[in-house]
Amino acid sequence: MTKKLLFVTTILLAVTLCLMAAELSGKWTFEQEGRNGAVQVTLNLKTDGGALSGTVTRPGREGNAMETPITDATIDGNRIAFSVKREFNGNSFVTTYKGALDGDSLKLEITRPDRDGGTQTSKVVAKRAK
Repeated sequence: MTKKLLFVTTILLAVTLCLMAAELSGKWTFEQEGRNGAVQVTLNLKTDGGALSGTVTRPGREGNAMETPITDATIDGNRIAFSVKREFNGNSFVTTYKGALDGDSLKLEITRPDRDGGTQTSKVVAKRAK
């Protein structure tokens, strides 16, 4: 009896985690302050068997969109984390995203390098795009 209960509990937990991961799939948008004011950032996320992949798209110079793949992505229940590596003028920098799914909101903490060699952290709430 105990083995059956443990088995059923394990299956239910696995199904719950898969359903939570599936809720992350899709397009998410948020505004982030930039040097010239707020810009709209788009996350295109996809979950597959507990793995997270996708891209981050933001406006670049002269209005050209910059789409960058996410790396080092993890999902733990409703919590996610991933990185984005960008190149600019021969320099590369990594921005990390950590957050939690809360219904149709994705609350994120974004940490990126600043101009002085330190880091800058901001908090945003991404909304599921319709």
